[in-house]
Order: sequence, then structure tokens, then C-alpha cells
Amino acid sequence: MKRFWDRATVGRSPEGYSVLLDGRPVRLPGGAPFTVWSERLAEAVAAEWDAAGGAKGGEMSFNDVPLTRLAGTAQERIAPDPAPVAEALARYAETDLLCYFADDPRLAAIQAEEWQPLLDWAARRHDALLRVTAGLMPVAQGPDALAALRRAVSALGALDLAALGVLVPAFGSLVLGLAVVDCRLEAAEALRLATLDEIFQERFWGTDAEAEARRARVAADVEQAARLLALARGAA
Repeated sequence: MKRFWDRATVGRSPEGYSVLLDGRPVRLPGGAPFTVWSERLAEAVAAEWDAAGGAKGGEMSFNDVPLTRLAGTAQERIAPDPAPVAEALARYAETDLLCYFADDPRLAAIQAEEWQPLLDWAARRHDALLRVTAGLMPVAQGPDALAALRRAVSALGALDLAALGVLVPAFGSLVLGLAVVDCRLEAAEALRLATLDEIFQERFWGTDAEAEARRARVAADVEQAARLLALARGAA
């Protein structure tokens, strides 16, 4: 769409911080004004809109405002009823990537060294002792561990759930996603751990342009989700 504003600024109201385009509030698809409680996040969202399209009359797309999309999803789709999102994310624990070591003993040794500390952390932090296996045959997780991780996810706020909604599918791991939300891991490190198999295979077969492009797209999404978390906490 064409940019119709000259300047994006931050507004303050009893409902929180809003983003104003020439004094008019950015609105969500449902019509409500975009609002967040973090001033730093509101400033970053305003900066997105200030840069989108370059100048008044320029062309912009909603790909230019990724923080707006994530925070808007949290406000409009998650906050009114977070339970379905929390439940969908919690289900990833049933087939968490970190529980499936490779058949190749060389890769399995790397995975054990890199992944086991996160599995131990999940057991300590969330009282979730997950079972591991080798290969692709499914391993049934204990109901107590699954319930513990479900409680951990359900306790999160809407912005955290919006970020997890990007991180967990990208990693294939609820444990890695929770570790990022809990500041146990940097998001880029979590993504590296999630792609140990690809990195290992590339040692022998070389890199694939299509795979590299896909990984770059995923990395960009992960970076935005991590930025949302940091800004929401006033840490970026």
C-alpha cells in the first residue's frame, strides 16, 4: 500500500503506548488501536512505520513492520483467549526435537553434548523430565512432564506466546523456545542447536543454496521474535 503519513510517533494513554501516524493511531485489523505496555517496544514499532515506504507516497508492505505484526497478533488474537495458543505450543513437547538423537553415533555424540544440558535445565526449571531416543521412532513422554511444560507455557503473557509461536515451530522444540523466553539461551544459539543435523551433514555434502536461503529466512523470523521479547522487557 502507499504510505499516507509523514511521521510516526509514540502516544501515551491509560491503556498503554500507541503508535500514531501524523497523530492518528495505528489500528489492528479488528479496528482497535495498536497498544503495548512497553515504551521501548512502541518506539521500535514507530520506527518501523517511520521507515516503511521511505517517505509519504512510497510503497510499503506489512513485511516492513514485523514487530507490528507480532505485537498486533499478541494483542488481537492471543490476549483475549491465550489458552488455544498455549495448548498448541505445549503439544510440541510430545515430539520435542531434543528428544530425538541421530542414528549416526558421530552426530548423536554431538547432540548429546549440546542438547543434554537443555534437557537437564527443563527438568530443573520446569520439573519436566523428558525421555530421549535414537532415530525417528516416536518416544512417549510421561504425562507429568507434559503437564509441567503445559503449565509453563500457560503461565506466559500474550507477547511471550506470540514470540514462542515463531520460535517453537522454527526450532521444532518447546524446550529451546522456553529457554529463549527464560533467557537461558540467546535465540541465535537456540537456532544453531536446532540445526545441528543440517550443519553436520554439510560437513560431508557441502552447502545447498536452497537450504541456506530457507535457514536465512528462519533466522530473520527468529531474530524478530527475540527482539520482541527484549523490547517488551525494556532490554533492547
